[in-house]
Amino acid sequence: MVAFANSEGGKIFMGVSDKGEIKGSEISNRVRSQIQDLANNCDPSIIIDLEEINNILIVDVKEGRNKPYKCSDGFFVRVGSNSQKMKRDEIVQMILSLGNKKFDEIITNVKEFDEEVVKSYLKKAGINSLADKNALFSFGVADDKGNLNNSGVLFFTKNPKRYLINAYVTCARYNGIDKVEVIDRKDFEEDLVTQIEQAVEFVKRNTKLSYEIKGLVRRDIPEYPIEAIREAILNAVMHRDYFEKGANVQIDIFDDRLIVTNIGGLIKPLTKEKLGTIAVRRNPLIADLFNRIHFVEKMGTGIKRIKEVCKQHGNVKFRAETNGYFIAEFKLIKLTPQVTPQVELTELEKKIFAEIKDNPKISRKELSIRLKIGEDTIKEYLDKLKDKKMIKRIGETSAGYWEIISERKDK
Repeated sequence: MVAFANSEGGKIFMGVSDKGEIKGSEISNRVRSQIQDLANNCDPSIIIDLEEINNILIVDVKEGRNKPYKCSDGFFVRVGSNSQKMKRDEIVQMILSLGNKKFDEIITNVKEFDEEVVKSYLKKAGINSLADKNALFSFGVADDKGNLNNSGVLFFTKNPKRYLINAYVTCARYNGIDKVEVIDRKDFEEDLVTQIEQAVEFVKRNTKLSYEIKGLVRRDIPEYPIEAIREAILNAVMHRDYFEKGANVQIDIFDDRLIVTNIGGLIKPLTKEKLGTIAVRRNPLIADLFNRIHFVEKMGTGIKRIKEVCKQHGNVKFRAETNGYFIAEFKLIKLTPQVTPQVELTELEKKIFAEIKDNPKISRKELSIRLKIGEDTIKEYLDKLKDKKMIKRIGETSAGYWEIISERKDK
């Protein structure tokens, strides 16, 4: 009963086995009284209704209004089909999440902010202001003493993970359709805006790009609709349950699908059926900060836009799943046909290949500077181009150069 009251309510069927077999139960005033006493003796008391159908007694437990509830054995919560005992941190998180203060409004003892990050945000927002604590106060992310709240930490510090351990995004590209062989993996730990931008770039360089030519016009066709993917990543970062420290936002790319996973189920009155029609914000200040820089157009319409964009794309089926987590899955209706080697190149591989074609003597360091990507990543993708027999290194010294193996592949 406590587990149901601490969750979304539920019904207990006395006289039905776990296998669904109807066995019947003793139903008497004494039994009814004992059950009611159990509910009354919980702390605080739990509201229940008793209903009798033939020889089955149904205990209807309402969702509690005064969470968390406790019985003599402790605090419990319903997770799927199981009742699990809550740990101390889970109890604290429930109390905080039910309070008047939202996570994004809670003041911290952090005063240090990154001036360059603030400048970048002001530029995106089209605001002409100094990147100082007064600007942060006007955004509602700092108090009059300069202490940042959690939104300020997430948006305006260089590495929010220093203060909020799971405030980062992990991206992974796998070989095949299972989590067995990892081809590429990155953790993005900078401010929230940068996390989203870097995650989108990761998706671009780890998914295929084909094209069609009509007359003299060439049209690029990404494997997944990037606008929809970006919206899903934004929703995950914006609406995740930051009270929960057990997981971060995860983006997994397989040969046949792309999945964005975000911890934090739906909050009332939002239901799965109402997704994309009404706006219910778990972190209203975080949502407002994204809205200021036009990352969010209309509140509550993100899922609807994702569905529309996927429909226009034509080769991706979108599915949302909610069960404590919010999972956005983009499934390829049919695998992208690999008619030409052009289709096999990721966006980043194409950029590196183009630079090499323009200047066969370009160095790894020069590529890193031109593309604004770390040298280790450049080396990794040069090796991939060599494995695909697109380029070949002639000479290992600084006097060496790159040889284009197949002009036909580029065309």
